[in-house]
Amino acid sequence: MDDFLKEFFPIVYRRKQHAHENNYCKYDDQSLQLFTSSLYIAALIASFVASRACTRFGRKPTIQIASIFFILGVILTACAVNLVMLIFGRIFLGFGVGFANQAVPLFLSELAPAKIRGALNIMFQLFITIGIFIANMVNYFTANLHPYGWRISLGIAGWPAALLLFGSLIICETPTSLIERQKVEEGRKILKKIRGVDNIDNEFDSIVYASEMARQVKNPFRKLMKKSSRPQLVIAIWLQVFQQFTGINAIMFYAPVLFQTVGFGSDAALLSAVITGLVNVFSTLVSVYAVDKAGRRVLLLEAAVQMFITQSIIGVILALDLKVTGSLSRVEASIVVVLVCVYVMGFAWSWGPLGWLIPSEIFPLETRTAGFAFAVSTNMLFTFIIAQAFLSMLCHMQAGIFFFFAAWIVIMGVFAFFLLPETKGVPVDSMVDRVWKRHWFWKRFYDDYIDEKNTNMTIPPHMT
Repeated sequence: MDDFLKEFFPIVYRRKQHAHENNYCKYDDQSLQLFTSSLYIAALIASFVASRACTRFGRKPTIQIASIFFILGVILTACAVNLVMLIFGRIFLGFGVGFANQAVPLFLSELAPAKIRGALNIMFQLFITIGIFIANMVNYFTANLHPYGWRISLGIAGWPAALLLFGSLIICETPTSLIERQKVEEGRKILKKIRGVDNIDNEFDSIVYASEMARQVKNPFRKLMKKSSRPQLVIAIWLQVFQQFTGINAIMFYAPVLFQTVGFGSDAALLSAVITGLVNVFSTLVSVYAVDKAGRRVLLLEAAVQMFITQSIIGVILALDLKVTGSLSRVEASIVVVLVCVYVMGFAWSWGPLGWLIPSEIFPLETRTAGFAFAVSTNMLFTFIIAQAFLSMLCHMQAGIFFFFAAWIVIMGVFAFFLLPETKGVPVDSMVDRVWKRHWFWKRFYDDYIDEKNTNMTIPPHMT
């Protein structure tokens, strides 16, 4: 929004007004990128604190803390009078993201029955895409409310923050978290409630057994560094790296900028971002339906092919026809929007939701919060890097940036094909025996594995 740029980024605003300014460089400004990326470096730091909070206090209080950070961040950004206040607001929002991204996927994975765990966990990503779409709609309708449309846009974020706070007060804690903190009977009661049946002995015994094993691990981060934890840690970290190097956040963060670059006006660019947001929502629904039927690997591999093709074609069109000044023809610009939508479709039913689902379900209980903290922090670190660097990369690499992301998509497709095991339908507390010890590559990390579970403990029959 021009009013927003004039208030906080006047250099970018003046550069934008020049008709013959370099198409690829008019938004290249470190302060503007810091406004976007500061949230993610804050989330990175917060994720490790949130990991401790999840283990010590539970998933529910961690979600409550996240909502409070969100509300504080909204107040600071909507009321900002200078760039410092704006950035501090983004940092508080980042703390909220760090706590929420740590707690919510774990909460969903532990609450869901194994047969629908994938679909339920992907609801997390689905509602993120709905949030992105609503945010784009808000921006579109407030863009012409001068001069404070941007304050309304940022302030409306207080509504979902308040809703999250209210919701976090009425949800129940997960049985796993309760039993892990030795509230065993309360955990049994909640498990009966959420399953809707009295016969929950098998699942309850599995959770108790996993919790007893977890309590023997005094330092989960140290345990995470051991050889037997390496498969899960490698998968969790690299999924987050790959998720960002698909280029999705570069496109979704800066969709209005990208569409203005290829020739759309300001309002048309915002409308195009609304369209991609809508595509994002409906494509995520495909994943909700397919993840527990087709499986994780099929979705990831199909989408890698789809995203590679679209990124490559976009790169070719821009390289051939979008010069430093001028713009694409209306037909070519429309083709770019369609290709971006097809690209977003592929991401939304694969690397987007599964990048969160898979790390939340593959770690054993004793390293689950610590392992997921590494996943969240890695995601935030590389989101920060992409957000901080994209506009500068666009300026210097021009159309080559799309070939850069396409090359990464090839790498991640190969990784998924050879190294990512299928976890569809496997209970979270049976992953080691049923997934990792049977995988052609990862099983070697268990060749000399000495089970650290207490040998005096009785293993529930259904887990043997």
